[in-house]
Amino acid sequence: MKEAEAERFFYGFENHFFDMGLDNLRKFMQTLGNPQDKVKVIHVAGTNGKGSVSSFIAEILTEAGFKTGRYHSPAVFEKREIIAVDGKLISGEEFAIQVELMKSAVEIADKEGRLPTIFELETALAYQYFAYSQCDFAVIECGMGGLTDATNITNSVVLSVFTSISMDHIQYLGDTVEAIAGEKAGIIKKGIPVIYDANRHETAQVIEETAQRVGAPAYPVRREDFEIREITSSGIEFSYGKTDGRQQEYSIPFIARYQVMNSALALKTLEVLREQQDFTALTDSQVKAGIGGTRWQGRMETIQPGVIVDGAHNEDGVANFIETAVYFRDKYRIVLLFSAVDDKDYPHMIRRICSELRPAQVVTATIQEERAVDAQVLAQEFRKNGCTCVQAENSVKEAFQQAAELRGDGLLFCIGSLYLIGEIKSLI
Repeated sequence: MKEAEAERFFYGFENHFFDMGLDNLRKFMQTLGNPQDKVKVIHVAGTNGKGSVSSFIAEILTEAGFKTGRYHSPAVFEKREIIAVDGKLISGEEFAIQVELMKSAVEIADKEGRLPTIFELETALAYQYFAYSQCDFAVIECGMGGLTDATNITNSVVLSVFTSISMDHIQYLGDTVEAIAGEKAGIIKKGIPVIYDANRHETAQVIEETAQRVGAPAYPVRREDFEIREITSSGIEFSYGKTDGRQQEYSIPFIARYQVMNSALALKTLEVLREQQDFTALTDSQVKAGIGGTRWQGRMETIQPGVIVDGAHNEDGVANFIETAVYFRDKYRIVLLFSAVDDKDYPHMIRRICSELRPAQVVTATIQEERAVDAQVLAQEFRKNGCTCVQAENSVKEAFQQAAELRGDGLLFCIGSLYLIGEIKSLI
C-alpha cells in the first residue's frame, strides 16, 4: 500500500461507531493482537501541560538510550505528527505499513458496523507502531478524558502522570473541576505509581482519594519543590528538589514560568521510574541533557524575532500565558493576535486578558475550522471588556500580517487555539 492510498483508506470511512466506553475498541484491539499491552506505558492526563510534560519525559528517556514512543493529539501541523519514536515522526512509508497491517481488522469492523472513531483508530495505530518498533517505553498522552479515553485501553501502564486540571470540555467531562478531575483520575491503576500536580487543592484531593481507593502510591509535585534562578529571553534556570534535600540545577529552553512546573513533574516521574525499574543507566547528566534539549511546538514558542505562539485555549492556559506576558510588559509593547473555537470559554479568557494583561493592541481572526468563533464576535468581546484598540480580520493570514505590522519593536503573542498556531506556521 502506497502512502497516499494508506491515508485515503485510513481517513476515508464515514460511518464510525461511537460508544461511551471502551468495549468496542477492546474488541478491535484484540483483532490486532493487543499491541497496547506489549510496551511499557507512561500515561499522561490533565488539562494543560500534557504535551510539555510528555515531551520532557520522552526526551529524557531517549537521551538515556531507551527506545521511546510518543503519542499525542490532536494534530496541529500535519496528521502524522501525533506519533513519533525517539523524537522522529512516523514516516509516510511507516504509516502505510501500519495501515496495511490494520487493513483487515478495519474492513471487518466497518462491515459489522462497529468501526472505531478516528481518534480510536489513531490510538490503535500508535500502540501497534510502538509494539512493532519494539519500544522500551511509550509516553501516551490522554485525549480530553481519562476513564473512557481510547488511550486507557492498555494494561501495561508503569506510571500515571497528572498535569494541572481545570475547566475544559465541560459538555463532556462535567461542569465542576472536581468532576473533571474524577473523569481524568480514571486512568489510575491498582499498584501503579501516580505523579500529580498538587498545587490546586480541589483536583489534588480527587487524585489522592482515587489513588488511595485503588491502592496506588501517589507522589505530589508542588511549586515549593523548585526555585527559579533566572529568566532570560532564551530560557529559564531553576533548581529542583529543595524539599527533599536532593537539589539539582537545571536549564530549559522556554521563557514561560509554567514550564518549570511541567519540568518538575517530568523530573519526579523519572525519579519514581528509577526507583520502580531499578535504572542504573539513567544518570543525572542524561536527565539534565534531556530536559535541556526538549522542544515543544506551540508552547511559548518563538517563531520569528519578537513573535511568540502559545497554545493557551482555556482558563489555566490563559492564566499561565498572562503571567509570562506581564513579565515582559515593562520592557516591550504587547500586541495580541487571538482566535478561538466555540467549545472553549472564550469570554472568560478575554475578560482575564483585558483586566490583567491590557495589551496595547488586539487583532482577532477567524480560523479555518468549523467550530471557529467569528473574528467580529471576538473583537466585540474584547471591546466589551475594556480593550479599545481592537480590529477583526476575516482570515489568519490577514490578521497575522496586520498584527506583525502593529508589533513594531514590541512583542506579538498569538494565542487562543492550537488551530491558530497551525495556520500561522503554515504561513511562515
